[in-house]
Amino acid sequence: MLDNGLNDMEIFNHIPDEFTKFILVLIFSLLIGLEQRRHHINENEAQLFGTDRTFAFIGLLAYVLFIADPVNYIPFLIGFVLTGLLLGVQYNHKISQNGKYGLTSTILALLTYCIPIMVFTQPVWLVLSFIVALLLLTELKNDFIKLSKKASEEEFITLAKFITFAGIILPLLPEANISEQIPVSPYHLWLAIVVVSGISYSSYLLKKFIYPDSGIMLTGLLGGIYSSTATTVILARKEKQGLAGFQTVSAIMIANGMMYLRILFLAFIFNRSVAQILAIPFAFMFLVSLILSKLHSAKNQNRLSDDNPELNPASNKNPLEFRTAAIFGVLFVIFALITDFVLKTYGSAGITSLAFVVGVTDIDPFLLNLLQQKAEIGTTIIALAILNATNSNNVLKMIYAVSLSSKNLRKPLFISFSILILSGIVLSIILYLL
Repeated sequence: MLDNGLNDMEIFNHIPDEFTKFILVLIFSLLIGLEQRRHHINENEAQLFGTDRTFAFIGLLAYVLFIADPVNYIPFLIGFVLTGLLLGVQYNHKISQNGKYGLTSTILALLTYCIPIMVFTQPVWLVLSFIVALLLLTELKNDFIKLSKKASEEEFITLAKFITFAGIILPLLPEANISEQIPVSPYHLWLAIVVVSGISYSSYLLKKFIYPDSGIMLTGLLGGIYSSTATTVILARKEKQGLAGFQTVSAIMIANGMMYLRILFLAFIFNRSVAQILAIPFAFMFLVSLILSKLHSAKNQNRLSDDNPELNPASNKNPLEFRTAAIFGVLFVIFALITDFVLKTYGSAGITSLAFVVGVTDIDPFLLNLLQQKAEIGTTIIALAILNATNSNNVLKMIYAVSLSSKNLRKPLFISFSILILSGIVLSIILYLL
Protein backbone atom coordinates (compact mmCIF):
# COMPACT_ATOMS: atom_id res chain seq x y z
CA MET A 1 0.00 0.00 0.00
CA LEU A 2 2.82 2.41 0.88
CA ASP A 3 4.71 1.55 -2.31
CA ASN A 4 1.60 2.26 -4.41
CA GLY A 5 1.26 5.67 -2.73
CA LEU A 6 4.90 6.49 -3.45
CA ASN A 7 4.50 5.40 -7.06
CA ASP A 8 1.50 7.72 -7.47
CA MET A 9 3.55 10.60 -6.08
CA GLU A 10 6.40 9.78 -8.48
CA ILE A 11 3.97 9.91 -11.39
CA PHE A 12 2.94 13.43 -10.42
CA ASN A 13 6.58 14.42 -10.10
CA HIS A 14 7.16 13.34 -13.72
CA ILE A 15 4.37 15.53 -15.10
CA PRO A 16 6.05 18.43 -16.93
CA ASP A 17 5.57 21.81 -15.30
CA GLU A 18 4.60 23.35 -18.64
CA PHE A 19 1.79 20.82 -19.05
CA THR A 20 0.44 21.63 -15.58
CA LYS A 21 0.42 25.34 -16.40
CA PHE A 22 -1.30 24.61 -19.73
CA ILE A 23 -4.06 22.68 -17.95
CA LEU A 24 -4.52 25.46 -15.40
CA VAL A 25 -4.84 28.11 -18.12
CA LEU A 26 -7.34 25.96 -20.00
CA ILE A 27 -9.47 25.20 -16.95
CA PHE A 28 -9.48 28.77 -15.63
CA SER A 29 -10.32 30.27 -19.04
CA LEU A 30 -13.07 27.71 -19.58
CA LEU A 31 -14.53 28.40 -16.13
CA ILE A 32 -14.86 32.09 -16.89
CA GLY A 33 -16.44 31.24 -20.25
CA LEU A 34 -18.93 28.85 -18.63
CA GLU A 35 -19.82 31.51 -16.10
CA GLN A 36 -20.48 33.96 -18.95
CA ARG A 37 -22.72 31.42 -20.70
CA ARG A 38 -24.72 30.94 -17.51
CA HIS A 39 -24.87 34.68 -16.93
CA HIS A 40 -26.29 35.30 -20.44
CA ILE A 41 -28.33 32.10 -20.67
CA ASN A 42 -31.56 33.93 -21.58
CA GLU A 43 -30.02 36.21 -24.21
CA ASN A 44 -29.71 35.68 -27.95
CA GLU A 45 -26.43 33.81 -28.40
CA ALA A 46 -25.88 35.32 -31.84
CA GLN A 47 -25.58 38.77 -30.25
CA LEU A 48 -23.07 37.74 -27.61
CA PHE A 49 -19.35 38.36 -27.85
CA GLY A 50 -18.65 34.77 -26.84
CA THR A 51 -18.91 32.35 -23.97
CA ASP A 52 -17.15 29.14 -22.94
CA ARG A 53 -15.17 28.26 -26.09
CA THR A 54 -14.31 31.88 -26.93
CA PHE A 55 -12.85 32.55 -23.51
CA ALA A 56 -10.95 29.25 -23.58
CA PHE A 57 -9.48 30.20 -26.98
CA ILE A 58 -8.44 33.62 -25.63
CA GLY A 59 -6.64 31.97 -22.71
CA LEU A 60 -4.90 29.46 -24.99
CA LEU A 61 -3.88 32.21 -27.44
CA ALA A 62 -2.30 34.15 -24.60
CA TYR A 63 -0.58 30.96 -23.41
CA VAL A 64 1.01 30.33 -26.81
CA LEU A 65 2.16 33.93 -27.20
CA PHE A 66 3.58 33.97 -23.67
CA ILE A 67 5.72 30.83 -24.07
CA ALA A 68 6.97 32.18 -27.42
CA ASP A 69 8.98 34.78 -25.47
CA PRO A 70 8.74 34.32 -21.69
CA VAL A 71 11.54 36.84 -21.10
CA ASN A 72 10.57 40.06 -22.88
CA TYR A 73 6.85 39.20 -23.37
CA ILE A 74 6.82 40.96 -26.77
CA PRO A 75 4.47 38.50 -28.59
CA PHE A 76 2.25 38.39 -25.52
CA LEU A 77 1.99 42.20 -25.38
CA ILE A 78 1.34 42.50 -29.13
CA GLY A 79 -1.39 39.89 -28.79
CA PHE A 80 -2.90 41.85 -25.88
CA VAL A 81 -3.06 45.01 -28.00
CA LEU A 82 -4.56 43.20 -31.01
CA THR A 83 -7.09 41.40 -28.82
CA GLY A 84 -8.02 44.73 -27.24
CA LEU A 85 -8.55 46.27 -30.70
CA LEU A 86 -10.77 43.38 -31.79
CA LEU A 87 -12.75 43.65 -28.57
CA GLY A 88 -13.11 47.40 -29.19
CA VAL A 89 -14.56 46.73 -32.65
CA GLN A 90 -16.95 44.16 -31.19
CA TYR A 91 -17.98 46.56 -28.43
CA ASN A 92 -18.70 49.32 -30.94
CA HIS A 93 -20.78 46.87 -33.01
CA LYS A 94 -22.73 45.83 -29.91
CA ILE A 95 -23.58 49.45 -29.13
CA SER A 96 -24.77 50.11 -32.68
CA GLN A 97 -26.88 46.94 -32.78
CA ASN A 98 -28.32 46.74 -29.26
CA GLY A 99 -27.64 50.09 -27.64
CA LYS A 100 -26.04 48.26 -24.68
CA TYR A 101 -22.97 49.85 -23.12
CA GLY A 102 -21.99 47.13 -20.65
CA LEU A 103 -18.24 46.44 -20.61
CA THR A 104 -18.23 43.39 -18.35
CA SER A 105 -17.71 40.73 -21.05
CA THR A 106 -15.06 42.82 -22.79
CA ILE A 107 -13.08 43.43 -19.60
CA LEU A 108 -13.42 39.75 -18.63
CA ALA A 109 -11.99 38.75 -22.00
CA LEU A 110 -8.94 40.95 -21.41
CA LEU A 111 -8.54 39.57 -17.88
CA THR A 112 -8.79 36.03 -19.27
CA TYR A 113 -5.96 36.91 -21.65
CA CYS A 114 -3.87 37.78 -18.55
CA ILE A 115 -4.34 34.36 -16.92
CA PRO A 116 -1.22 32.74 -18.48
CA ILE A 117 1.13 35.43 -17.23
CA MET A 118 -0.44 35.04 -13.78
CA VAL A 119 0.01 31.25 -13.88
CA PHE A 120 3.66 31.48 -14.93
CA THR A 121 4.80 34.32 -12.68
CA GLN A 122 2.65 34.24 -9.53
CA PRO A 123 2.06 31.69 -6.73
CA VAL A 124 -0.91 29.35 -7.07
CA TRP A 125 -2.83 30.93 -4.16
CA LEU A 126 -2.75 34.33 -5.88
CA VAL A 127 -3.90 32.88 -9.22
CA LEU A 128 -6.77 31.07 -7.51
CA SER A 129 -7.71 34.25 -5.63
CA PHE A 130 -7.72 36.10 -8.97
CA ILE A 131 -10.07 33.56 -10.56
CA VAL A 132 -12.38 33.45 -7.55
CA ALA A 133 -12.56 37.26 -7.53
CA LEU A 134 -13.51 37.31 -11.23
CA LEU A 135 -16.26 34.72 -10.77
CA LEU A 136 -17.70 36.34 -7.64
CA LEU A 137 -17.65 39.90 -8.97
CA THR A 138 -19.49 38.78 -12.08
CA GLU A 139 -22.09 36.67 -10.31
CA LEU A 140 -22.80 39.17 -7.53
CA LYS A 141 -23.97 41.91 -9.90
CA ASN A 142 -27.53 41.95 -8.56
CA ASP A 143 -26.30 41.91 -4.97
CA PHE A 144 -24.08 44.92 -5.66
CA ILE A 145 -27.02 46.77 -7.19
CA LYS A 146 -29.15 46.08 -4.10
CA LEU A 147 -26.29 47.14 -1.84
CA SER A 148 -25.80 50.39 -3.75
CA LYS A 149 -29.49 51.20 -3.38
CA LYS A 150 -29.27 50.72 0.39
CA ALA A 151 -26.13 52.81 0.76
CA SER A 152 -26.50 56.55 1.05
CA GLU A 153 -23.94 59.27 0.47
CA GLU A 154 -23.30 59.25 4.21
CA GLU A 155 -22.20 55.60 4.13
CA PHE A 156 -19.35 56.33 1.73
CA ILE A 157 -18.33 59.35 3.80
CA THR A 158 -18.32 57.08 6.86
CA LEU A 159 -16.14 54.55 5.03
CA ALA A 160 -13.77 57.34 4.03
CA LYS A 161 -13.61 58.41 7.69
CA PHE A 162 -12.65 54.92 8.80
CA ILE A 163 -9.95 54.63 6.13
CA THR A 164 -8.65 58.02 7.25
CA PHE A 165 -8.71 56.99 10.92
CA ALA A 166 -6.95 53.66 10.39
CA GLY A 167 -4.77 54.15 7.33
CA ILE A 168 -3.69 57.80 7.37
CA ILE A 169 -3.85 59.27 10.87
CA LEU A 170 -2.77 56.21 12.89
CA PRO A 171 0.63 55.57 11.17
CA LEU A 172 1.57 59.26 11.51
CA LEU A 173 1.12 59.48 15.29
CA PRO A 174 4.12 59.25 17.66
CA GLU A 175 4.40 56.36 20.13
CA ALA A 176 6.00 58.44 22.89
CA ASN A 177 3.79 59.48 25.83
CA ILE A 178 2.07 62.85 25.57
CA SER A 179 3.91 64.04 28.69
CA GLU A 180 5.25 62.75 32.00
CA GLN A 181 1.94 63.65 33.64
CA ILE A 182 -0.18 61.94 30.95
CA PRO A 183 1.03 58.33 30.54
CA VAL A 184 -0.63 57.86 27.15
CA SER A 185 0.91 57.99 23.69
CA PRO A 186 -1.08 59.52 20.80
CA TYR A 187 -0.52 56.33 18.80
CA HIS A 188 -1.98 53.98 21.44
CA LEU A 189 -4.84 56.37 22.13
CA TRP A 190 -5.79 56.50 18.46
CA LEU A 191 -5.24 52.75 18.03
CA ALA A 192 -7.82 52.12 20.76
CA ILE A 193 -10.27 54.43 19.00
CA VAL A 194 -9.68 52.71 15.64
CA VAL A 195 -10.12 49.17 17.02
CA VAL A 196 -13.27 49.90 19.05
CA SER A 197 -14.76 51.95 16.21
CA GLY A 198 -13.90 49.19 13.76
CA ILE A 199 -15.74 46.56 15.80
CA SER A 200 -18.77 48.81 16.23
CA TYR A 201 -18.63 49.78 12.56
CA SER A 202 -18.63 46.11 11.52
CA SER A 203 -21.74 45.47 13.60
CA TYR A 204 -23.34 48.62 12.15
CA LEU A 205 -22.69 47.43 8.57
CA LEU A 206 -23.94 43.90 9.25
CA LYS A 207 -27.15 45.20 10.76
CA LYS A 208 -27.83 47.79 8.08
CA PHE A 209 -26.82 45.98 4.91
CA ILE A 210 -26.73 42.23 5.55
CA TYR A 211 -29.51 41.77 8.14
CA PRO A 212 -31.68 44.91 7.87
CA ASP A 213 -34.89 43.04 8.77
CA SER A 214 -33.41 40.72 11.36
CA GLY A 215 -35.46 39.50 14.30
CA ILE A 216 -34.99 40.52 17.87
CA MET A 217 -32.51 37.72 18.65
CA LEU A 218 -30.14 38.71 15.86
CA THR A 219 -30.59 42.31 16.96
CA GLY A 220 -29.39 41.31 20.42
CA LEU A 221 -26.44 39.42 18.99
CA LEU A 222 -25.25 42.20 16.66
CA GLY A 223 -26.13 44.88 19.19
CA GLY A 224 -23.97 43.15 21.77
CA ILE A 225 -21.01 43.58 19.44
CA TYR A 226 -21.87 47.24 19.00
CA SER A 227 -22.70 48.02 22.65
CA SER A 228 -24.38 45.67 25.10
CA THR A 229 -25.46 48.60 27.30
CA ALA A 230 -27.10 50.48 24.43
CA THR A 231 -28.77 47.27 23.24
CA THR A 232 -30.14 46.53 26.71
CA VAL A 233 -31.59 50.03 27.03
CA ILE A 234 -33.18 50.04 23.56
CA LEU A 235 -34.66 46.54 23.83
CA ALA A 236 -36.13 47.29 27.27
CA ARG A 237 -37.69 50.53 26.03
CA LYS A 238 -39.14 48.93 22.89
CA GLU A 239 -40.60 46.10 24.95
CA LYS A 240 -42.38 48.58 27.21
CA GLN A 241 -43.75 50.34 24.11
CA GLY A 242 -45.17 47.04 22.88
CA LEU A 243 -42.68 46.73 20.00
CA ALA A 244 -41.11 43.54 21.34
CA GLY A 245 -42.31 40.54 23.28
CA PHE A 246 -41.08 38.34 26.09
CA GLN A 247 -38.16 37.26 23.98
CA THR A 248 -36.62 40.60 24.91
CA VAL A 249 -35.06 38.82 27.89
CA SER A 250 -33.41 36.30 25.56
CA ALA A 251 -32.13 39.04 23.28
CA ILE A 252 -30.72 41.07 26.19
CA MET A 253 -28.95 38.00 27.57
CA ILE A 254 -27.34 37.15 24.23
CA ALA A 255 -26.28 40.81 23.87
CA ASN A 256 -24.53 40.58 27.23
CA GLY A 257 -22.94 37.30 26.18
CA MET A 258 -21.51 39.00 23.10
CA MET A 259 -19.95 41.61 25.39
CA TYR A 260 -17.63 38.93 26.77
CA LEU A 261 -16.58 37.78 23.31
CA ARG A 262 -16.05 41.38 22.25
CA ILE A 263 -13.80 42.16 25.23
CA LEU A 264 -11.92 38.88 24.78
CA PHE A 265 -11.29 39.80 21.14
CA LEU A 266 -9.93 43.19 22.21
CA ALA A 267 -7.72 41.48 24.79
CA PHE A 268 -6.21 39.20 22.15
CA ILE A 269 -5.42 42.25 20.01
CA PHE A 270 -3.82 44.36 22.76
CA ASN A 271 -2.56 41.92 25.38
CA ARG A 272 -2.41 38.23 24.56
CA SER A 273 -1.23 37.24 28.05
CA VAL A 274 -4.31 38.80 29.65
CA ALA A 275 -6.52 37.26 26.96
CA GLN A 276 -5.22 33.79 27.80
CA ILE A 277 -6.15 34.30 31.46
CA LEU A 278 -9.61 35.59 30.53
CA ALA A 279 -10.33 32.96 27.89
CA ILE A 280 -11.87 30.33 30.20
CA PRO A 281 -13.77 32.75 32.53
CA PHE A 282 -15.22 34.72 29.62
CA ALA A 283 -16.09 31.56 27.69
CA PHE A 284 -17.94 30.37 30.80
CA MET A 285 -19.75 33.73 31.14
CA PHE A 286 -20.76 33.60 27.49
CA LEU A 287 -22.06 30.06 28.03
CA VAL A 288 -24.09 31.20 31.05
CA SER A 289 -25.56 34.07 29.00
CA LEU A 290 -26.36 31.70 26.15
CA ILE A 291 -28.09 29.21 28.45
CA LEU A 292 -30.17 31.98 30.03
CA SER A 293 -31.07 33.25 26.58
CA LYS A 294 -32.11 29.78 25.40
CA LEU A 295 -34.17 29.11 28.53
CA HIS A 296 -36.23 32.27 28.12
CA SER A 297 -36.54 31.74 24.39
CA ALA A 298 -38.00 28.26 24.87
CA LYS A 299 -40.22 29.37 27.77
CA ASN A 300 -41.84 32.19 25.77
CA GLN A 301 -41.87 30.54 22.37
CA ASN A 302 -45.52 31.24 21.66
CA ARG A 303 -45.54 34.87 22.80
CA LEU A 304 -42.81 36.42 20.74
CA SER A 305 -42.61 39.48 18.61
CA ASP A 306 -39.53 38.73 16.56
CA ASP A 307 -39.73 41.01 13.53
CA ASN A 308 -39.28 44.66 14.21
CA PRO A 309 -36.86 46.80 12.22
CA GLU A 310 -36.93 49.50 14.89
CA LEU A 311 -34.92 47.34 17.30
CA ASN A 312 -31.55 48.45 16.02
CA PRO A 313 -29.10 49.98 18.50
CA ALA A 314 -26.74 50.93 15.69
CA SER A 315 -29.22 52.57 13.34
CA ASN A 316 -29.50 55.94 15.00
CA LYS A 317 -25.87 56.43 15.91
CA ASN A 318 -22.94 56.33 13.55
CA PRO A 319 -20.02 54.59 15.33
CA LEU A 320 -17.52 56.78 13.45
CA GLU A 321 -18.91 60.16 14.43
CA PHE A 322 -16.13 62.55 15.36
CA ARG A 323 -18.01 63.43 18.54
CA THR A 324 -18.07 59.75 19.54
CA ALA A 325 -14.34 59.37 18.87
CA ALA A 326 -13.60 62.58 20.79
CA ILE A 327 -15.58 61.42 23.83
CA PHE A 328 -13.84 58.06 23.75
CA GLY A 329 -10.44 59.77 23.52
CA VAL A 330 -11.18 62.09 26.43
CA LEU A 331 -12.40 59.17 28.57
CA PHE A 332 -9.34 57.14 27.63
CA VAL A 333 -7.00 59.91 28.82
CA ILE A 334 -9.05 60.50 31.99
CA PHE A 335 -9.00 56.80 32.89
CA ALA A 336 -5.28 56.67 32.14
CA LEU A 337 -4.69 59.49 34.63
CA ILE A 338 -6.99 57.92 37.24
CA THR A 339 -5.43 54.49 36.78
CA ASP A 340 -1.92 55.93 37.11
CA PHE A 341 -2.90 57.84 40.27
CA VAL A 342 -4.63 54.85 41.88
CA LEU A 343 -1.75 52.54 40.99
CA LYS A 344 0.84 54.87 42.56
CA THR A 345 -1.30 55.61 45.62
CA TYR A 346 -3.02 52.31 46.41
CA GLY A 347 -1.13 49.75 44.33
CA SER A 348 -2.66 46.82 42.43
CA ALA A 349 -5.48 46.39 44.95
CA GLY A 350 -6.67 49.88 44.11
CA ILE A 351 -6.94 48.97 40.42
CA THR A 352 -9.26 46.04 41.05
CA SER A 353 -11.43 48.22 43.30
CA LEU A 354 -11.43 51.04 40.74
CA ALA A 355 -12.79 48.58 38.15
CA PHE A 356 -16.02 48.24 40.15
CA VAL A 357 -16.53 52.00 40.03
CA VAL A 358 -15.65 52.30 36.36
CA GLY A 359 -18.15 49.57 35.49
CA VAL A 360 -21.02 52.02 35.83
CA THR A 361 -19.60 54.07 32.94
CA ASP A 362 -18.39 53.25 29.43
CA ILE A 363 -15.91 50.50 30.26
CA ASP A 364 -14.12 50.29 26.88
CA PRO A 365 -11.72 53.22 27.46
CA PHE A 366 -10.78 51.85 30.89
CA LEU A 367 -10.32 48.28 29.64
CA LEU A 368 -8.21 49.29 26.65
CA ASN A 369 -6.07 51.49 28.86
CA LEU A 370 -5.46 48.50 31.15
CA LEU A 371 -4.71 46.19 28.23
CA GLN A 372 -2.06 48.58 26.92
CA GLN A 373 -0.20 48.80 30.23
CA LYS A 374 3.43 47.71 29.90
CA ALA A 375 4.83 46.33 33.14
CA GLU A 376 3.24 48.56 35.76
CA ILE A 377 0.39 46.13 36.45
CA GLY A 378 0.56 42.34 36.47
CA THR A 379 -1.48 40.39 33.90
CA THR A 380 -3.54 38.65 36.59
CA ILE A 381 -4.45 41.98 38.18
CA ILE A 382 -5.48 43.35 34.78
CA ALA A 383 -7.62 40.27 34.10
CA LEU A 384 -9.24 40.54 37.54
CA ALA A 385 -9.93 44.26 37.03
CA ILE A 386 -11.57 43.57 33.65
CA LEU A 387 -13.73 40.86 35.18
CA ASN A 388 -14.73 43.19 38.03
CA ALA A 389 -15.58 45.95 35.54
CA THR A 390 -17.88 43.63 33.59
CA ASN A 391 -19.60 42.53 36.80
CA SER A 392 -20.20 46.13 37.79
CA ASN A 393 -21.38 46.94 34.27
CA ASN A 394 -23.87 44.08 34.47
CA VAL A 395 -25.31 45.65 37.63
CA LEU A 396 -25.81 48.90 35.73
CA LYS A 397 -27.49 47.08 32.83
CA MET A 398 -29.76 45.22 35.24
CA ILE A 399 -30.92 48.54 36.70
CA TYR A 400 -31.55 49.90 33.20
CA ALA A 401 -33.39 46.78 32.05
CA VAL A 402 -35.61 46.42 35.13
CA SER A 403 -36.50 50.10 35.32
CA LEU A 404 -37.18 50.61 31.59
CA SER A 405 -39.12 47.41 30.78
CA SER A 406 -42.71 46.50 31.60
CA LYS A 407 -43.72 44.85 34.88
CA ASN A 408 -44.05 41.45 33.20
CA LEU A 409 -40.37 41.33 32.38
CA ARG A 410 -38.89 42.79 35.54
CA LYS A 411 -38.73 39.51 37.44
CA PRO A 412 -37.14 37.36 34.66
CA LEU A 413 -34.69 40.16 33.89
CA PHE A 414 -33.74 40.55 37.54
CA ILE A 415 -33.25 36.80 37.99
CA SER A 416 -31.23 36.46 34.76
CA PHE A 417 -28.93 39.36 35.55
CA SER A 418 -28.54 38.16 39.14
CA ILE A 419 -27.34 34.76 37.90
CA LEU A 420 -24.96 36.47 35.50
CA ILE A 421 -23.60 38.81 38.19
CA LEU A 422 -23.20 36.03 40.78
CA SER A 423 -21.39 33.88 38.24
CA GLY A 424 -19.03 36.75 37.52
CA ILE A 425 -18.38 37.37 41.22
CA VAL A 426 -17.59 33.69 41.78
CA LEU A 427 -15.11 33.76 38.91
CA SER A 428 -13.54 36.95 40.32
CA ILE A 429 -13.07 35.25 43.70
CA ILE A 430 -11.52 32.17 42.07
CA LEU A 431 -9.18 34.32 39.98
CA TYR A 432 -8.23 36.39 43.05
CA LEU A 433 -7.44 33.26 45.09
CA LEU A 434 -5.35 31.84 42.27
